[in-house]
Amino acid sequence: MSDSSSDSCSSATSEGASQSGSLIVTLVAAAFFMENLDGTIIATALPQMARSFHIHPVDLSIGITSYLLTLAVFIPISGWVADRFGVRTVFTGALAVFTAASVLCGMTNGLVEFTAARVLQGLGGAMMVPVGRLAVLRVTSKDNLMRAISVITWPGLVAPVIGPPLGGLITTYSSWRWIFYLNLPLGLIGMVLAWRFISAAGETEKRPFDALGFVLCGVAGTAVMYAMELIGRAGASWGAALAFLAVGLAAGAAACVHLQRAAHPVMDLSAFRIKTFAVATGGGSLFRISISAVPFLVPLMFQLGFGMNAFRSGLLTLAIFAGNLSMKLVTTPTMKRFGFRTVLLVNGTLAALSLGAISLLTPTTPYVWILVVLFVSGLARSLQFTAINTLSFADVPKPQMSGASTLSSTLGQMTMGMGVAAGAIALRASAWLHGHAAQSVTPADFSLAFVLVAALSVIAIVDVFGLDPRAGAHVSGHQRREA
Repeated sequence: MSDSSSDSCSSATSEGASQSGSLIVTLVAAAFFMENLDGTIIATALPQMARSFHIHPVDLSIGITSYLLTLAVFIPISGWVADRFGVRTVFTGALAVFTAASVLCGMTNGLVEFTAARVLQGLGGAMMVPVGRLAVLRVTSKDNLMRAISVITWPGLVAPVIGPPLGGLITTYSSWRWIFYLNLPLGLIGMVLAWRFISAAGETEKRPFDALGFVLCGVAGTAVMYAMELIGRAGASWGAALAFLAVGLAAGAAACVHLQRAAHPVMDLSAFRIKTFAVATGGGSLFRISISAVPFLVPLMFQLGFGMNAFRSGLLTLAIFAGNLSMKLVTTPTMKRFGFRTVLLVNGTLAALSLGAISLLTPTTPYVWILVVLFVSGLARSLQFTAINTLSFADVPKPQMSGASTLSSTLGQMTMGMGVAAGAIALRASAWLHGHAAQSVTPADFSLAFVLVAALSVIAIVDVFGLDPRAGAHVSGHQRREA
């Protein structure tokens, strides 16, 4: 009788922990979606916002840039902050800062105050992304890691695709301010759930703050990202872009040397000694850059190259979103059947080919074929994205999770931001190769730009050949299947 009661109690505890873990995964995914959406949704609202501020729409690009640069500066210290103050406290606080900053963004009436509010919002987002992932990693067992990572990675794929059309819908039928006000109820609910379900037991660790590492990483991230944006911007000074790039690379090299020598580095690079993490981070970064260029290039191609209006363009790009969601249904079975190495090689090739196929689209291509190509591209990018993100943490021990999460988030956010810049650079290079100014792009320019982006995706696959066929099998379940 006693044993039976004990078993029942143990089963109930296990079931409760599982439900709590699932709720945390869903909560973090929702927070990620809110953060990713705010990075892209304002793109279509810029003209209306500019009229409110009585400025030129181009001047408002600083609202997007300031947000991304703030992420690049503060994500590296998120691991130290989480270890120092606890995952629950930091994640809940990040939600509070992000939500409050969203309301401030909606209340602003000028460019300076809007930029300041976006910087504050970026600070909240910088803490939310890696700390939220760390909360998931701490409550998820290795055999459930695939499902958890699959859930929390979809915001990064979906938000950039649905952000522009959703922003257009809100600004057309309401006010741009509601783009930010909608975060208020979501943020308040998230804060309550985070404080209730994320454990605070034994999670703090006091260690010195690495100020020099923070400065070097911040300078490297902001300088490199800003340099890429300048290179992709028509009319920008090449000298200024190269100067920022040189400063960024020098600061990055100095940061790498410092982080390896420091007793308590702001970012722990030891995860790079783990083969699966190194491969997923190396080739994975190139893949993220290539796929992040797609939501930027496709709407521009439809509107500037094919002459479509914004509404029709937005509807067609939703085919990528449909592909992303559809693949989620078969991601886990596919990984169990074939394993990480095979999936990353074969699906990576398909992802590159699908990007190349977009280059074959023309203004006269029937809509049904456009939808098919974009849908297939969405399928491939979703599976590759989930596989890369899961493989990153497949072999990382629990004590190294905080450092690995910070490192992965820093590089991930930078490469996603670089994707837009890479798309702009590819388009500018295409215009130059075709012998005309970047301000007057043609369908042929977009075709060549997609070929260049696809080539980058092919290079990303090379890193995967060094993986063991059984790599990450304890997470994918592939080894058990063979047995």
